[in-house]
Amino acid sequence: MIERALKHIEHCAQIPSFSSFEERIHPYIESVVAPLRSSGVTLEKVETNNLVVHVPGDDSRKPVVLNAHLDKINHFGIKEPEKVPFERRDDEIEGLLDDSVGLGICLTLIEEAISSNFAPLYVLFTEMEENKGFKEHPELLKNGGKDYKHGTGAEKLARYLIEEFIEPEAIITIDTTPLFKGEKGVAVYANWWEYYDMKPTKEQAKVSDEFLKRLRAHDPDFRLDNNTNDYLVFGKMYNRNALEPVPCIALEPAIFPYHQADERVYISDIERCLTLLKMIL
Repeated sequence: MIERALKHIEHCAQIPSFSSFEERIHPYIESVVAPLRSSGVTLEKVETNNLVVHVPGDDSRKPVVLNAHLDKINHFGIKEPEKVPFERRDDEIEGLLDDSVGLGICLTLIEEAISSNFAPLYVLFTEMEENKGFKEHPELLKNGGKDYKHGTGAEKLARYLIEEFIEPEAIITIDTTPLFKGEKGVAVYANWWEYYDMKPTKEQAKVSDEFLKRLRAHDPDFRLDNNTNDYLVFGKMYNRNALEPVPCIALEPAIFPYHQADERVYISDIERCLTLLKMIL
């Protein structure tokens, strides 16, 4: 499974799908989904550059939602490369890995689900997650960044879940974390309400704690922390509208340096995330 994930990550990392140009990576995702359509896998484009992949599964369970963002930060300026540099070494990979790693993990689990007894999956691929490039160099976005908004992909796909009456077991964002500063590690972000200066209801806190206990049973050594990404949007928007609270977390392997052209991620951390997600699914 890890070799398949690394192949997907390499392909995704080399595509210059910078913020507002996420459609450049759509053909690769479509190429992964196409052979799986005979197994009932579907792909839908939602409002601009967002994609939703649905994978049938064990109908006795609620679906699980996975999320990764499509966009990368443009570190190259106007003269962007046709193929973004990527390198694999013995224990790590290097390139534009935020969020190529999350994309590769999601694509691998979509394929793995066909031969496994997973819960049904909704895999959400979001546009415009990155804020750094959007704030610092809006001129590199389409239309100079006019009418674009950071986090808009997560907002659109949170609405999609609500409007389609999808009631998931959990919403799991897969991204990369800078918290380990060059060391190996996997982090879980869970308390989305902290960034909105909110207090969770008893039910929200309970389902979150119970889901974290499930994760700990399979991997007791992850670091529980918090940081900003699409998971905050899903946590707030979905739980504001859901009939029942849903645990929303982010699962993230370490990345270093962060928001740079030469980001590095340890292969063992990617495998650790894959193993944990497979156990949950």
